Amino acid sequence: MTIPIYQADAFTDKLFGGNPAAVCPLQEWLPDATMQQIAQENNLAETAFIVKTDNGYFLRWFMPESEIDLCGHATLATAHILFTELGHEGDTIYFDTVKAGTLVVKRDGDKYVMDFPSRPPFAADAPEGLIEALGNKKPQEVWRSRDYLLVYETEEDITGIVPNHAALSKIDTLGIIVTAPGNEIDFVSRFFAPAASVPEDPVTGSAHCNLIPYWAGRLGKNSLHAYQLSARHGELWCELKGDRVLMAGNAVTYLRGAIEVTA
Repeated sequence: MTIPIYQADAFTDKLFGGNPAAVCPLQEWLPDATMQQIAQENNLAETAFIVKTDNGYFLRWFMPESEIDLCGHATLATAHILFTELGHEGDTIYFDTVKAGTLVVKRDGDKYVMDFPSRPPFAADAPEGLIEALGNKKPQEVWRSRDYLLVYETEEDITGIVPNHAALSKIDTLGIIVTAPGNEIDFVSRFFAPAASVPEDPVTGSAHCNLIPYWAGRLGKNSLHAYQLSARHGELWCELKGDRVLMAGNAVTYLRGAIEVTA
């Protein structure tokens, strides 16, 4: 069986920046084990699979180790491929998902605007070993939603974190978000998920489902500009709209190809 495969860099307008994701359009679903093997073979933070529906597409995301409930950058990459490579007509795409409901992506000039669920974090205690694994600098606050969210004082605190990935992988969570006010923008962040074989994710849309409601409340405004300070960097224009968050970003195509699979 021959399956088309694309790869795009999301949340950037420059190749080799942002967060790379693979996109595999399917005529029908493959066995879950086969999709997991494809994700492992791609060895990217996420591989997205889509199947056409009456109203849009059904979308699933696989990390190298497991399927995930929500992924921003692979959704952005998928929309980019549909618009620029696969001839999607109009400016709006509807994605149905298993656990995140219907996600909407609209093309707005050279950017794509994603409509995602807001996931406000709640105050929490840091689990044993977490702060030590991030270098022992004590955060100002600790929160949690799907992932732990640690708030620091300055942007330099975030860039200065040198995590112990082996120790982080023992924390009972999918991911760890660290964040602080930005020097020139509203906020900055980084995201670590070594337990899922992603030591540091370059740009993480799902983390901003937590970050946007947190920073909107703290800064007293709903429109926010954000950077994720990984080595590849990523830029997001964000907005809190009730129980939804809007995230806008660019994407660029890196790869067009095909893979041979025995389902």
